[in-house]
Amino acid sequence: MPQYQQNLPQLSSDVFLTDGGLETTLIFHQGIDLPYFAAFDLLQDNPGYQALYEYFQRYARLAQTYGVGLILESATWRANPDWGTKLGYDAAALAAVNRKAIALLHTIRQQYETESSRMVISGCVGPRGDGYQVDTAMAPAEAQAYHLPQIEAFREAEADMVSAVTMTYVEEAIGITRAAQRVGMPAVISFTVETDGQLPTGQALKDAIAQVDAATNNGPIYYMINCAHPSHFDQVLSANEPWLTRIHGLRANASTKSHAELDEAVELDDGNPQELGQQYLNLSDALPNLNVLGGCCGTDHRHIEAICKACLQPRPAAHLY
Repeated sequence: MPQYQQNLPQLSSDVFLTDGGLETTLIFHQGIDLPYFAAFDLLQDNPGYQALYEYFQRYARLAQTYGVGLILESATWRANPDWGTKLGYDAAALAAVNRKAIALLHTIRQQYETESSRMVISGCVGPRGDGYQVDTAMAPAEAQAYHLPQIEAFREAEADMVSAVTMTYVEEAIGITRAAQRVGMPAVISFTVETDGQLPTGQALKDAIAQVDAATNNGPIYYMINCAHPSHFDQVLSANEPWLTRIHGLRANASTKSHAELDEAVELDDGNPQELGQQYLNLSDALPNLNVLGGCCGTDHRHIEAICKACLQPRPAAHLY
């Protein structure tokens, strides 16, 4: 049985970390080649498995050091049929590698979880298309069918939950939520936004959350924002409105560059970890339930530790939506 599926501990006000930018860390800091940005392919050999193990091990130790929880997010952002086919995976091989990604996280949890550092295993679902733009739009029913096999693999591997990250449009988020509901797994939806704080489709974040909730009977257990710098979306969080209580997590980019600029960049922009930590603290004023803190492109353990240091302050009780 999954350890936390029926009682996710991050639904309290306790702080939970996530990792940083997995792919950018592996590429720019470790010199590992990741065709199509697909970290899951490393699971096919021992050196690749070890690289991923050591990556997650560092964050587990960080959570232990600061006595906070950790969301262990599987290295499966690209492990869906379109990207898997590009790398030579058929359906059976793809299901197997998704299960192996979760098994790695079980190993990390068994070795590092403590009473003060509870570790939740999340199966990471990425977009069917590009993470920066809407290039493969699906209706909700098509998205549900497309993502269901990966989510079923996570259930078989006894993940606690599903996280859909870098969502660029609402219909795919609805489909993923419904797929998770079908197999009885809690789901988190994490949208990405452009420099104006809106989704790549031009839809307001507030409206996207409302649309997913309306279509799924408030299906996501909470929402997150990822793959954008805080300066890109802080302005849309300024109003004291109920929808902001639905956002529990942030995985921001280190860089203030736009998605288009990051797409063209040949060098890593890792920003300023301490400044990013302060920006997370500032955002907690607008987000009363913010307690899942991690990073995305360009961030690594330095950024997550700076965020942890900045945000580990007494917090009021959570106000569930």
